Amino acid sequence: MSWLVLADRVLEGSPPSPQEALDILRSTDDELLSLLQAAYNIRRHHHGRDVRIHVLQNAKSGLCPEDCSFCSQSLSAGTGVDRYAMQSVDELVESARKAYAMGASTYCMVTSTRGPGAGELKTVCEAARRIKSELSVNLKICASLGMLKPGQAEELAAAGVDRFNHNLETSRRFFPEVVTTHDYEDRISTVRAAKKAGMEACCGGIMGMGEGHEDRVAMAFELRELEVESIPLNFLDARPGTGMGDREQMAPSEALRSLAMFRFVNPLADIRVAGGREVVLKKMQALALYPATSIFAQGYLTTDGQGVDQDVSMIEQAGFRVSEILPA
Repeated sequence: MSWLVLADRVLEGSPPSPQEALDILRSTDDELLSLLQAAYNIRRHHHGRDVRIHVLQNAKSGLCPEDCSFCSQSLSAGTGVDRYAMQSVDELVESARKAYAMGASTYCMVTSTRGPGAGELKTVCEAARRIKSELSVNLKICASLGMLKPGQAEELAAAGVDRFNHNLETSRRFFPEVVTTHDYEDRISTVRAAKKAGMEACCGGIMGMGEGHEDRVAMAFELRELEVESIPLNFLDARPGTGMGDREQMAPSEALRSLAMFRFVNPLADIRVAGGREVVLKKMQALALYPATSIFAQGYLTTDGQGVDQDVSMIEQAGFRVSEILPA
């Protein structure tokens, strides 16, 4: 298949078929550079050469009652991660101040939880209001607080939260292999509630958990149907003590093909190369920027990243540019 021809068709408004998406994942290493060039053509048309930097804040750590088998923050995992209750408004605002100083375009407050209690929701809402008023109205605020109850999405949106994160993690078929304490439809409902309240939806998943190519394609098309604005794509960095602690690491070329497939299926989305970037892609990290438009810097909640200075250097040396926050 000519990937450039397929990219042109996507740019004309015709998405790839599920079979063509599978063909991308099953392409050979000899085709990898031409595939990335085609994915870049789509990326450049819609997003230029900008790369957005996102910073995560682990606002409540290691206390989640859910049994997600990849996660080191589940109470059922024996990983020894730090455990602490909800941080204060002052702590969250100070972390946002540091993210803003780094040049981040998005600051995301994350809690390890099934869903936010009233006090936690109040803390996040107050932090959002202060961040918008004290730092910059153009610093995008994202919250990742688990599953939302009726009315909570509206409270977050009213407080100034721009985007809500709740990942599908994988396909509907493979989901029971990953989580048993809630259903796939619970996640779909939260994403729809966030969008209905006027927030952008940040929704992606993890690759390399043992799912098949068909599962990745199914997730890509589910995200397209949900019309999510932001897609964080993680690569499993298997953590000892979790249910997936013994999984084999994904090959860098497989990770890059997966990123390209998501770009073909979701041409307008902000696709973010997320957790596991450094350990899986290794020296090929910069190639991820051909399909992806953003990265997480300064780590991934319970694991460290390579540091924002090295990330910025990588972006610029690859011929891309860090997206700047426009003045209010």
